[in-house]
Amino acid sequence: MDLKRYHITCHTISLALASIFSLSLIISPSWAYADWTPLIERLVADKFDEQVIRKIFDRPGVNFDPGAMSCKLKELINKRYKKHDAVSARKVRAAYARFLRPEVIAEAQSYLQRNRETLQGITENYCVPKEIVVSILLVETELGQYLGDRGAFNTLASMALSYDLETIRPYLAPDLLTRRNEDFAKKRCRQKADWAYEELKALIRYALDNGIDPLSIPGSIYGAIGICQFMPTKISVYGVDADKDGRVNLFSEQDALYSMANYLRSHGWRCDMSAKRQYRVILAYNHSKIYADTVLNVAKKLKE
Repeated sequence: MDLKRYHITCHTISLALASIFSLSLIISPSWAYADWTPLIERLVADKFDEQVIRKIFDRPGVNFDPGAMSCKLKELINKRYKKHDAVSARKVRAAYARFLRPEVIAEAQSYLQRNRETLQGITENYCVPKEIVVSILLVETELGQYLGDRGAFNTLASMALSYDLETIRPYLAPDLLTRRNEDFAKKRCRQKADWAYEELKALIRYALDNGIDPLSIPGSIYGAIGICQFMPTKISVYGVDADKDGRVNLFSEQDALYSMANYLRSHGWRCDMSAKRQYRVILAYNHSKIYADTVLNVAKKLKE
């Protein structure tokens, strides 16, 4: 449910950054571990158990990942200063176009048939058509098959730690920052770090409340998790325990699909909506016009 407009490009950049960062660890072992102390102290001050938090951050699987904040700053700067990236735009269009291929639509139709009972319950309770639910699921996670290729904890912790632009500057393209945009970049870096910190807190709570290892949760480039790709702060607000097992499990189809429908209804979805209003509600799920267009087009094909 986080922004995907630059997902393909950012994924490529973040992989390159990871390779550079790994090489830097070989060259300079002192870079092997980030200083998580400020983040640990902030979490403890916010009433998290100090022993639990330190135990998490002491684990070897906790690594600093500069990719998410680097990509986010690039996206924000280009949007603010209206710098068009034609190559990225073509990649994004191609990525979304593949969801309309006949073989992909056929797979989505098969998924719809297999889960017809659950989807019918969603339509009855939330008025969200089964075709819309399956379409969003297809575009978000390829029908639950792709849940992200990085740890949500590392992503959000790294972004939260990158409050100061200087922390992330070594991982930015040399020509990205200029005298014209540097103050803007500093401000947005702080804002996004604070945003990531709130998401990190929610992720830790979700993991601890459900007996899940926080380092085992896969996520998108900006930390969205589960089959329906919720940001962690949205779970307590829109999550639904559809299977009545006492917890919201976003990696369970029933809970995830009901949670998605609950989110849509909470953002204005109603029975017998016009296509224009449907478009607006889907934009609330993911703020990308090409995303909303694709979801509606896939849903149309599924209904046909």
